[in-house]
Amino acid sequence: MERDTDLKQAVLWLVVFAAFALVPVATASKYHLLLAAHILLWGLFAVAFNMLWGVTGMLSFGQALYFGLGAYSVGLMVKHVGPGWFLPGLGLGLVCSVILSLAVGLLIIRVSGVFFTVLTLAFGQLAWQITFRWYHFTGGDDGVQGIIPPGILGNGLVYYYFILILVALAIWLMHRLSQSPMGVLLRCVRQNPSRVPFLGQSVRFSQLRIYVVSSFFAALAGSLMAGADNSIHTDMLYWTTSGEVILMSVLGGIGQFFGPFIGAGVLIVLQDVMGAKTEYWPLMIGIVMMVMVLLLPRGLVGEFQALRVRLKSLVASR
Repeated sequence: MERDTDLKQAVLWLVVFAAFALVPVATASKYHLLLAAHILLWGLFAVAFNMLWGVTGMLSFGQALYFGLGAYSVGLMVKHVGPGWFLPGLGLGLVCSVILSLAVGLLIIRVSGVFFTVLTLAFGQLAWQITFRWYHFTGGDDGVQGIIPPGILGNGLVYYYFILILVALAIWLMHRLSQSPMGVLLRCVRQNPSRVPFLGQSVRFSQLRIYVVSSFFAALAGSLMAGADNSIHTDMLYWTTSGEVILMSVLGGIGQFFGPFIGAGVLIVLQDVMGAKTEYWPLMIGIVMMVMVLLLPRGLVGEFQALRVRLKSLVASR
């Protein structure tokens, strides 16, 4: 039964990524291609964040630190060294995300609950403040413009497929991790941490490992976003970026692995549609999101799963 469920999930997500692969075929619009790229990258960021919160129960308000770190590693390498350093900048961002998340993680996993959340927010805001003030190096609130991927990646279509392949691979790896013995251990950390030592495992070490993994994939999303937008800006490090990814997770369903990806897609499309129709789009989106969260407390994917179970039970009872 479980194997059948996994197979159905695999087929469903192959269809989803096939649909993304066909976006350039369905439309010649560069804007729609960019919109699809944003959904992919925000979806990756949201899934990476949910490995912390939804799987392990660690609510971080500072994951924008790593999203921005990835973006700025690419942008600053291109700005200060040269356009050909785009890919080395991407690699540097991933390495730096591991080193920084290890250092920060060793400090913040000593506390839990609201104290953990506040500390993550503090480190994120510290990074934003440094980036904002260090104008001659980071560009301050102007950011960095003209970040063009080198060679064949400079072609928008090629870069889109480059994003699609890396996002698909990253999400597959995280899904495998969530289904592995480590994933079971992380759920145990969330549900009953006092039992973890009886399994011969350390709660803090488990939390540190998943914090580093989540930060790594957040940095990957930020690095790729720099090439998609051809620019970076300080808002990528600001706390509202972390808040946005939390909202995506809640909207899609934190109890479902792929829920945050769906939430990211819905929120980005809502922003696009509302932004085109009214200048009061933030207010309208806020109202829509509030209604959706109140009416669908388990998120879109969670409520869909619950509805499917109810329908199956109804059919079986007849």
